[in-house]
Order: sequence, then C-alpha cells, then structure tokens
Amino acid sequence: MRTLLVAAAATLGLLACSKSPETCELNPAVAKVKAPVRLERLEKPFFQIRTTADADQFLREHGLFARQFLQSSQYPAGVLRTTLVRLATNAGLQKLGAQADTTFTAAGLEQQLHPLFQHLRYYFPEFEVPPVKTFVSGLSQDLFVNDSLLVVSTDYFVGPQAVYQPNVPAYILRRYTREHLLPTVALAISSKYNQKQLTNQTMLSEMVQFGKALYFAEKLLPCTADSLLMGYTDKEMAGVYFNEGKIWAHFIEKNLLYNTASFTIQKYIGERPNIPEIDKTCPGRVGAWVGWQIVRKYMAEHPDVTLKQLMAEKDGQSILNGSRYRPKVNRGKG
Repeated sequence: MRTLLVAAAATLGLLACSKSPETCELNPAVAKVKAPVRLERLEKPFFQIRTTADADQFLREHGLFARQFLQSSQYPAGVLRTTLVRLATNAGLQKLGAQADTTFTAAGLEQQLHPLFQHLRYYFPEFEVPPVKTFVSGLSQDLFVNDSLLVVSTDYFVGPQAVYQPNVPAYILRRYTREHLLPTVALAISSKYNQKQLTNQTMLSEMVQFGKALYFAEKLLPCTADSLLMGYTDKEMAGVYFNEGKIWAHFIEKNLLYNTASFTIQKYIGERPNIPEIDKTCPGRVGAWVGWQIVRKYMAEHPDVTLKQLMAEKDGQSILNGSRYRPKVNRGKG
C-alpha cells in the first residue's frame, strides 16, 4: 500500500477551504433558539486563596463545583483545603493561570458556547443548558460535564506556548489548544445521547459508536473543520480522505469488522500515534474516522432520520447496511 500522506496536496487544499468561519452562517432556525450561557470564572477567587480558611470559604461558596468537580466528599476533612492552598499559591500554576486568563476571555467563551448550545437545543429541545464554570485544575482534569454542570479547565487548552502542558504524548498534546476546546466539549456531551450495545461489541459497533459521536459534534459545530473535530493534522486529514478506499479495504480484507477481541479493536479505535497495520503514516483512531464516514453516508441516504433517532440507534450493522458505504480505492498517484 502506498504511503497515505503522499500526493494528498490537492485534497489538503480542498479541506483547508472547507467550513470557513468567515463564510459559515448560522441556520436561521437555530439562531432563534434560546440557549443562554451562565458562565462563571473561578480562577480569580481560586488564586486568592492563601489559607485553609480561604479554601474553606471557596468550597462553601461554590458548593456544586466542589461536590461534583472537586469531589469534596471523597477526601478526609482538611485534605482538600490544604491541597487547594498548595495549588493556589504555586508560582508556576499562577503563571499558567495568567496565560489561561489571556487565552480565554469570558466574553469569548460565551460567544463560542452560545451557538453550540443553540444547536444542541435545536436538535434536543428538552436539553437544559447547565451552568458553566472555568477553572485552573493544575492539569489534573480537562473537562467535566453532566446535566447540572460543565467545567472547563482552561489551563489544559492554552496551547504550545503554555509554561506547563499536559503530560501526554505529542499526538494527543496537539489536541489541547484553544481551537480544540469546543470539539472536546461537543464530544463529551455526545455521550449523554449516544446509545450503544452493551454486549457482543465488535469492531464495527465501536467504529459506528465513535462515528455517531463525531457526527453529533459536527452537527453542533457545523463551521468547525474536520481536522479539529477528529484531532488530526491537516496533512493527516488529507491523507485519510485521499486513501479512504484503501483504508476500508484493509478492514474488509483482514476480516476486522466483526472481530470481538478488545486488543485488536483498540489498535484501530484507541489512542496510538499511527496504525502501521494499515500504513506507517496512517494516524491513530482511524477506525473512528471510518465510522464517521459510515454515519455521514447513512444520514445522507436517510434524510428523514433525525439526529435524535441516529443517536438512539444501537445497531451498527443496521447503520452500515443502510449507508451503502463502499468507498472506491483511489488509483491516482499516492
């Protein structure tokens, strides 16, 4: 198989021009949806903590945040307060917090989150927008979301200029930038609606499951580039599109779709820098990307299916059958 990323320059140019924020307009029907964002920045009161008494006051004033994000009930008395004092007075974390503060403004975050929540309430009218808190967690947890609270640890998403960055491999680290914040939020929220089979899980079912999550994020963020949603570089994105047929052929020829071995499934779905089983330049998680293309094709073939109905569908085989997904192998120079 020829190298995935060779001769994809033309595709790369097309991708770079797609979904431009300058030309992407909000659907008028979505624009009418009310989805007020209640955002509170906790960085300032957090960094004002100097003593355990200050920490205790912070925990009392932000009880929901303390219980759900900090999980205050899981700590012995005094341990959490002492930890907060140690973190809040750490000079390095204060510098990182200052960078996060300039990277993300309250107005900017509200402006970005508002259309995401509008789209969410457009497709799921029963959804209630939770209060949003921003925090500097000391790179301990990037995001927390449930029905009653959304917490964004802004220190995770400062980007390569940060004085400290998450201790993860480089291919994961590149997804912790300001531009990747909203895709991360959308994918996290998708788990609330993304129904799945709990037994007899196969490669196909996992691919489609991840594909549904990516399609959900795409519908919430219609002006966001595929590369940001997937967490690939533009070059990797161009490569997988150019070689979509070859990638799919690998799954078919190796009889992988109905494989139930978790180790094998994770080779194609889990975090890896690349998938040499396909090609040394094939990026990790490509099975999720293929699942996304299957779901896209399914929804194109069935325009009457709603996003809610798609997310409720547990049968990956049914989605594959209905998609008529048969990408052609690109025979051009590659």
